[in-house]
Amino acid sequence: MSSDGSFKDVLEFFDRAAERLKLERYIYDILSKPQRCLSVSFPVRMDDGSIRIFEGYRVHYNYALGPCKGGVRYHPSVTLDEVTALAAIMTWKCSLVGLPYGGGKGGVACNPTKMSPSELERLTRRYVYMVLPLIGPEVDIMAPDLYTNEQIMAWMMDTYSMLKGYTVPGVVTGKPVDIGGTLGRNYATGRGVAIVTVRALEHYGIPVENATVAIQGFGNVGAYAAKDLAERGVKIVGITTSRGGLFNSDGLPVQKLFEEVYVNRRHPSEVGGGDYIGPAEANKAILEMDVDVLIPAAMEEQITRENADRINAKIVVEGANAPTTSDGDRILCERNIPVVPDVLANSGGVIVSYFEWVQDIQSFFWTEEEVVRRLDERILDSFTRVINLAEKEKLDLRTAAYMIAIDRVARAIRMRGIFP
Repeated sequence: MSSDGSFKDVLEFFDRAAERLKLERYIYDILSKPQRCLSVSFPVRMDDGSIRIFEGYRVHYNYALGPCKGGVRYHPSVTLDEVTALAAIMTWKCSLVGLPYGGGKGGVACNPTKMSPSELERLTRRYVYMVLPLIGPEVDIMAPDLYTNEQIMAWMMDTYSMLKGYTVPGVVTGKPVDIGGTLGRNYATGRGVAIVTVRALEHYGIPVENATVAIQGFGNVGAYAAKDLAERGVKIVGITTSRGGLFNSDGLPVQKLFEEVYVNRRHPSEVGGGDYIGPAEANKAILEMDVDVLIPAAMEEQITRENADRINAKIVVEGANAPTTSDGDRILCERNIPVVPDVLANSGGVIVSYFEWVQDIQSFFWTEEEVVRRLDERILDSFTRVINLAEKEKLDLRTAAYMIAIDRVARAIRMRGIFP
């Protein structure tokens, strides 16, 4: 995400909805700023014996609805602005789908692909120690995000537990099942994207069978979404990774790609099943494909004012957080291309994270079928509420989603009052 626009874009989306809601000035001022921001720097001993200093962040955007919830990402581009934007998105996402959470986010500026497992463990444990005042199962619950996974969550949970002197599984979600994780969490975000995509196709009158879909990003979200959609009869005609993309107008062999590219990390060019294009050209090609649905499921700020007029999809479903800038979004709206926003489309992950947290607190765990059923019900209910408001008020889907989310948080602030 670029350093000059991420939080600004989120605020522009917020402003559109806030204006329609006619928020009181004090509510507007509260919700347009994060409530807490923590910046930390800390040393980590590397495998060669050298000491490196890393910078990290944890932001609580708003906690009127409950403890903060949000992932931790490891990436060289992590900045306070980026983390603040993502914490704001988490606030609206949790509110929209009816969770008793505020929004938080964290990150460390590092290159995890260049670090050994032992270096990552030391970095993770030190980061948890540094943000300790802001985290806890009733304060702020962390989760996986970009380049973090269930192993890193296990280290985070263990570090927090050791510092507390007893096991606290509810301090993180997305951890292994053996230490309090939930069944269904690994594919929850991708499944949610797939469910929303199918529902959007139905709503806009496009037959689901053989509908064409292009997916930018074949990580956890994109790969599971592709697999789920293919099983529902959708034709996946293009996918990209950081190492290039595969394209086939007749449909790609999704199960094979899932196993070889996502699970086994093979290079797309070695797998076959479609025409391979290198990374630079593939990213442009995937965004401009003439398809029924485009799913940007990679990084932020992919659809911008520079390329939004070249998007040829009938529907955009945001699998990633903030893949569309405010300028890009405005152009898509002017072109009557509906965008199912990130706060709705990729909410499956935080919904099942909430289920995991509830199970940890109760020490009573659900079957996978129950997790999936509850996920489907909650995300489809949220989709219906967004669609209904959009049609009633003649709004785009993002503004409708933000209005629902902001209104719920605003009502909580009014009821709680101002302390002291």
